Amino acid sequence: MAVDEGVAPAADTTDQGAVHRLKPNAVGLLGVVFMAVATAAPITAMTGNVPFMVSAGNGIGAPASYLVAMVVLAIFSVGFTAMAKHITSTGAFYGFISYGLGRSVGLASGLLATFAYMVFEPALIGIFSTFATDTLGDQTGLDIPWWAFAVLMLAVNAMGTWFGVSVAEKLLVVLLATEVTILAAMAVSVALHGGGPDGFGLDPVNPVNAFQGTSAGLGLFFAFWSWVGFESTAMYGEESRNPKRIIPKATMISVLGVGVFYVLVSWMAISGTGEAEAVKVATADPLALFFGPTEEYVGHWAVVVMQWLMITGSLACGMAFHNCAARYLYALGREGVLPSLRRTVGRTHARHGSPHIAGLAQTAVTAVLLGAFWAAGKDPYTGTYVLLAILGTMAILVVQAVCSFAVLVYFRSHHPESRHWFRTFTAPLIGGVAMLAVVALLVSNMGVAAGPESGSLVLRATPWIVVLIAAGGVGYAQYLKRRDPARYRLLGRTVLEETKER
Repeated sequence: MAVDEGVAPAADTTDQGAVHRLKPNAVGLLGVVFMAVATAAPITAMTGNVPFMVSAGNGIGAPASYLVAMVVLAIFSVGFTAMAKHITSTGAFYGFISYGLGRSVGLASGLLATFAYMVFEPALIGIFSTFATDTLGDQTGLDIPWWAFAVLMLAVNAMGTWFGVSVAEKLLVVLLATEVTILAAMAVSVALHGGGPDGFGLDPVNPVNAFQGTSAGLGLFFAFWSWVGFESTAMYGEESRNPKRIIPKATMISVLGVGVFYVLVSWMAISGTGEAEAVKVATADPLALFFGPTEEYVGHWAVVVMQWLMITGSLACGMAFHNCAARYLYALGREGVLPSLRRTVGRTHARHGSPHIAGLAQTAVTAVLLGAFWAAGKDPYTGTYVLLAILGTMAILVVQAVCSFAVLVYFRSHHPESRHWFRTFTAPLIGGVAMLAVVALLVSNMGVAAGPESGSLVLRATPWIVVLIAAGGVGYAQYLKRRDPARYRLLGRTVLEETKER
């Protein structure tokens, strides 16, 4: 471990003055890929987003939306991965942007990214609790309150982070593999039957149709929303084997692999339902867009399994976001953004090398947020999940856009010998502008995306919350610059020693 002001003690977990190190070599390429893909939650993205895209977005052009989003995110990832080869830090965006655009913008972005992942966990607990309550009620007759499942998921997530990334990885591999399998079974079965009642049609994957329908902007926003978390690959760099090789590969695999999967599964769901009927079905009964083709082409047993996997899929996604939030809190804490944080969330477990205190802090914040939404009478799905997901998505999209511009500056200022017309200029420029466009799509479609919560105070405050956090980060960084220059110099600068800036 090192910082650009000098080498700090690497793995000393007893000295409070040391920079604490996460457990090295704890996860390989596939582990990082699984952790990143789990944040995308394929089964939740498909069963939750696609029906809404079809009914209120770009109609049968929903698969084309995923195709467009995949291309844009792949272009963004070109610059992102180029930077990952030079900087390895669990702070990910926080470190990248700090090196590219300076410590003030870096801290603002780090706080926004931390905030985003912190609110994503309670959002996913909301949808997990809804799926669990409904499925158990339908299939067993048991009437268990949603908050009981929320407590269960809180405990599982906390334990997964406490025992280290390798434990979380094993759980996520199992959960992710099962949800991908059942979605693939539906898609393959429809394909083997020659498509649905209308056969195979290419209209769903025609890029032109991504910009058609009731609200193309809404459809495109939901497509990008389905990828949120893919960039989390970078925050596992310090815990991975050979991060300079693994992180770029894992990022591209996550973007392209998830993209191809999303396009094929959504295309086959529409084809299996029938292009002529897909919009009507998605409007009348959203889940029928997937349950119908699964029932017809695979069997009723697969629908039953899919319902259970919607539960485990949201659990896997929430667990991945919990790990992300804990690592961002740890990254801010170990640099002493606030002095007390270095002795608390900035410490790692002596045995497991995990950000255990940061994980417990994240659990406490999640519990408070869930309690607040419960006290306000919000439904765990239409209230907690939707509102917090929109809030977190806006924050992380802004950070992604800023990161793209940070890549442009970083290679011009720090590594001119590595500059490339496409990798370090054209790709990040296109990616940054595209991300800003997605933010604009979100702002203009927030009300429709929020559904019954379109008049919520939380929704109306969402853009202002993002602005306030960013402004607070810049302001606090400037305060440190004047009053505590030593701490200011550390902002976003803690990286693995072998990637130390020279």
